[in-house]
Amino acid sequence: MPEIAIDEIETLSAQALESHGATSAIAAEMARAIAWAEARGNRICGLYYLESYCQQLVTGRVNGQAAPHIAHPRPAEFRVDAGHGFAQPAFAKALPQALEAAREFGIVSLALHHAHTCTALGYFTEAIAKAGCLGLGVTNASPIVAPPGGKTRVIGTNPISFAVPDGQGGVTMLFDQSTTTVALGRITMAKAAGEPIPEGWAIDVDGQPTTDPDAALAGSMVSSGGYKGWGIGLMVEILAACLGGGYLSREVKPLKAPEGEPHDLGQYFVLIHPGEGGFYDRVEQLAGFVAEDEGCRMPGQGKQPKASAEVPEALWAQLRQLAGQGGA
Repeated sequence: MPEIAIDEIETLSAQALESHGATSAIAAEMARAIAWAEARGNRICGLYYLESYCQQLVTGRVNGQAAPHIAHPRPAEFRVDAGHGFAQPAFAKALPQALEAAREFGIVSLALHHAHTCTALGYFTEAIAKAGCLGLGVTNASPIVAPPGGKTRVIGTNPISFAVPDGQGGVTMLFDQSTTTVALGRITMAKAAGEPIPEGWAIDVDGQPTTDPDAALAGSMVSSGGYKGWGIGLMVEILAACLGGGYLSREVKPLKAPEGEPHDLGQYFVLIHPGEGGFYDRVEQLAGFVAEDEGCRMPGQGKQPKASAEVPEALWAQLRQLAGQGGA
């Protein structure tokens, strides 16, 4: 398995996206997001999605020329119409205004709608935290989760991310996780590898636990912690779709399908400026308490992105091919 420099992954990803219909600016922003995920070992939200991005640019399922429109209906509220384009450039366009408002008012909501899947929410919340605000982000997805005790899909994996600034331009805490026991990509990757999944990840079409990834993909995933994760998943659905303005998960088509309607998802973010009053001292104290046991730390604390990533041969060939440099 070749070891590829993250810079090269970013460069080739940008070339691939631009050659399939994205503007150079949008391609560059999306390539940064892909490289961000790969540098953190999150292939599910990195190169794993590049082929579908390119396919959907060609078919028009995602608009690679979209010019996001920012509405500012109230002093601490921003609503961004992504124009059926990618979420990352729409967010990037609105972030400076949202940060300025957060510094003035203390707390701001930033909602994206008519957006493509945002893959790694941590990419967004980290940007908020590095700019000096606490960042909370949520999004919904295509339906894959049934209510506890049920078997009919209602919501998506509906991830949530939270990032905390360290007061020095960095991040003292960051987590990014689905509200299901695992991310959907873990099951699709198990299927591709011909491997079973652990019991507790999913149920089949009859609502029975399964270790077969095919049966899991035909059935439903399981909310993390049962009713507890289900409640958080519904909270995400309400914030991202009902408040944010995106489709409900039941209306969202499979995210990686080359053709079809635009994703039309919503992403919802809350930015909180800590202000004065000893916030950073208390967070540092908390981090110290967490670290009292050897090997323990705040989520994401001290985690450094890698300069290179191992890329499977087939995926490396696909990346080069998409970028117009040959390959399988």
